[in-house]
Formats: sequence, structure tokens, C-alpha cells
Amino acid sequence: MLEIRNFRKAYHGQLVLEIPQLTFGDGVHWLRGINGSGKSTFFRSVAGMLPFEGEIRLEERWEVNQNPVDYRLRVNYAEAEPLYPAYLSAFDLISFVAKAKKAPKEQVAELVDRLEIGDFWKQPVGTYSSGMLKKTSLVMGFLGQPRLIMLDEPLITIDDRAVSNVCKLIADEYKKGIHFLLSSHQDFRLTDLVLDAAYVIQDKTIRQAVN
Repeated sequence: MLEIRNFRKAYHGQLVLEIPQLTFGDGVHWLRGINGSGKSTFFRSVAGMLPFEGEIRLEERWEVNQNPVDYRLRVNYAEAEPLYPAYLSAFDLISFVAKAKKAPKEQVAELVDRLEIGDFWKQPVGTYSSGMLKKTSLVMGFLGQPRLIMLDEPLITIDDRAVSNVCKLIADEYKKGIHFLLSSHQDFRLTDLVLDAAYVIQDKTIRQAVN
């Protein structure tokens, strides 16, 4: 599903992450690691938001730098701690992303309903709680017709009801053939979510977890 080759990311000459070769198969995958281990850097690189050395290819067809438009239509990303201009509303943000991702209005309405943001989504985000911001980010992470959805710390700052809604949404979208990379320092095994594999990020690289 996703193949990483000769990946290297550094900031100001300091190596952050190096992955000689790694393949994520189909399914729902958990990338675990402590805060500051490089999870968000990896996700932002895979999403095409950060420059890096190496190659990232989706389904053996689309490479993030060689096929940037087609690749980005098929890879979605919801950030761990989203920051948006305070004067915009969730409606503004979601409408913009929906247009970029070619998402139908019916899909937007369904996601707004399932993640329960309809009561506030036309208010400016400067008035939002951290949980409201998180749910807004999660809605945008599911828009369009992605092949891969990456959710960075999807369970933080939201209540138990929202956690249940997110897990059900992931399960439903997976049944449609969408694959997931989920990062968290929390234990997904404590949720109802069925995981296909787990990976650990440590010592500046990523390996499949043994337990």
C-alpha cells in the first residue's frame, strides 16, 4: 500500500528520521512512539507537506514528488494539534478542503453529522475548544476519495463519545477499501478498533512492533 525507500529527514543538519526501506501493507496500522520521537514529522512528510530525501510511493503507482497532484488526492492527513486562522469557521475550512479533494456535499454532511460538529461549525474557530478543533481536523481528514488516511493522535482532546464515533468511522471507511496510519502514544488496543499491525518509532527510525 505505502512503500518508503531511502527516507531521510533532518532539520538544520540534525537527523530526525532515517528509514532505509519500509512497506505498510493494506489495513489499519498503529504507529506508536513517545512525544517528540518524529511521528508528526513522518506523517507530514508522507502527506507531502515537508521536503525530505528518498521516495514515498502509494500503491506502486503514485510517488509524492513525481506525481504530486494525483498522490495528494489519494492521501489525507489530520494533524495532531491543528492551528487555523481564528476568524475562519469550520464551515470555511471544510468547504475549502472539500473543493480541493473533490468531495461531494453529501459526504461533507455525513461527516459533520457523524463527528457532531454541526452545532458550532459556522462559528469562528477562535471560539473553539481543543476538542472542537480536533473534530474539525478529523472531518477534513476523511474528505474525498483517499486511498490512505493518516490521523495523528486522533484520540487526544476529544471525549469518550467522540472517540467511539471516530473508531466506528475508521472501521466503516476501512470496509470501503481505505487504509489507515494512526499515530498515538496512547494504546489503541484499549479501544474497539481492530488493528492489522503496529509499528514503533524510536532511535530515529521505524520498525514493526513485536508485541
